[in-house]
Amino acid sequence: MIGKAEVKYARVSARKVRLVTDLIKGKTVEDANFILDNLNKGASTPIKKVVNSAFANVNHGKQEKILSKDAFISAIKADGGPIFHRYRAATMGRATPIRHRTAHIYVELDQVPGSEVKKEERGKKKQGK
Repeated sequence: MIGKAEVKYARVSARKVRLVTDLIKGKTVEDANFILDNLNKGASTPIKKVVNSAFANVNHGKQEKILSKDAFISAIKADGGPIFHRYRAATMGRATPIRHRTAHIYVELDQVPGSEVKKEERGKKKQGK
């Protein structure tokens, strides 16, 4: 594991998040972003944010940068969070419950075997003739 990130209390049910996480598990960060951009699911937005956050945590404050094609999602899981209970008026004076479900999403990244790390050149300009 080279980087990880988590989002808590995402306002989407864990069951819906798991449908999307199964699609990107084991993919590179570059491929996962492509899949999440073109997916018509509401859960893809918080998942994309947490994947990009984990990738940013990998490269934060390092001289040697890892490219998005050299990092893959080694573990991703969605657990259920607390449920917000609300009530709606129903017929004959009754009240029916509304449950707003939440999810906790965890992402771990690892480096693709055999990939090289790119050294960042700071402050150096190309010298041409």
